[in-house]
Amino acid sequence: MEKHARTKKAIIYDNHLELMESIKNELSAIEILTHEFSMVPSPSFTPANMFDLAKLSDEKLSQSDIDGIVVTHGTDTLEETAYFLDLYLNTEKPVIFTGSMRNFSELGYDGLSNLVSSILVSACDESRGRGVLLVMNDEINAASEVTKSHTLALDTFKSLEFGPIGIVDQDNVLYYRRKPSHHVSDKPVKLIDEVEIVKAYAGSSSLILNLLIEQNIKGLVIEGLGRGNVPPPMVAGIKRAITTGIPVVLTSRCPMGRVLDTYGYDGGGDQLKQLGVIFAENLNSQKARLKLMIALSLDLDMDQISTYFKS
Repeated sequence: MEKHARTKKAIIYDNHLELMESIKNELSAIEILTHEFSMVPSPSFTPANMFDLAKLSDEKLSQSDIDGIVVTHGTDTLEETAYFLDLYLNTEKPVIFTGSMRNFSELGYDGLSNLVSSILVSACDESRGRGVLLVMNDEINAASEVTKSHTLALDTFKSLEFGPIGIVDQDNVLYYRRKPSHHVSDKPVKLIDEVEIVKAYAGSSSLILNLLIEQNIKGLVIEGLGRGNVPPPMVAGIKRAITTGIPVVLTSRCPMGRVLDTYGYDGGGDQLKQLGVIFAENLNSQKARLKLMIALSLDLDMDQISTYFKS
């Protein structure tokens, strides 16, 4: 990490404020401010909470004396909140998410080292302009690429297809590659979050799709099979949704690879493309859902949503 004439100042959204005094002593070159945003466990964290956090972060980052933000977050929905902020924020300043796989009361608690590494990354000039990052286990991953891959392992957060963009080695922040970051030009003033995910599986029907359409859902994400295909009985429900004006976004249940209109059989990607289904490239279903929420909240039409998903 480069040395600077001015002391770097970072805001930490953290609920374990008792840890901060020891960290401040170790990182005396960085001025650390703390803010308690929420105490809810991560399974209870909603898109509305993400929206509020994004707006608060945007406000804090607009202050000239703030150099970066570190957010501590439960790991169950960490990748979703990080990605939501990556979509919403348009800033050169580093925004870092981190968490812990072991509880504060357990032996081998990893939260302290993850937090220290995250603060170092937030204070590094090389972290500017890289979008929202996730730092755990001394690896730096892009919010748009990373996912939780294991229920228990300390190195659970991985960018399965591309690998980490950098590492933290003691007090050095080292980057291997740059991940392009794309943001919306305008920020939504309210959030439309009535978007649901439907998973495809052998023999799946249109039953759930039809139920959601009847509930006036605003958007649908299909977690399809393989390259981006669905069983034929789902096609009628997908067609009905699009005819009704509901955008349908296609992802794959495979953890790696992108969806593409390769197959022309009934339920294949080519047929879905012709129906007007929007392909989510490499995004997993939970991230595609958040991206569709942002698109709907910006009042984009079908063609604009399709273009947005290509960026």
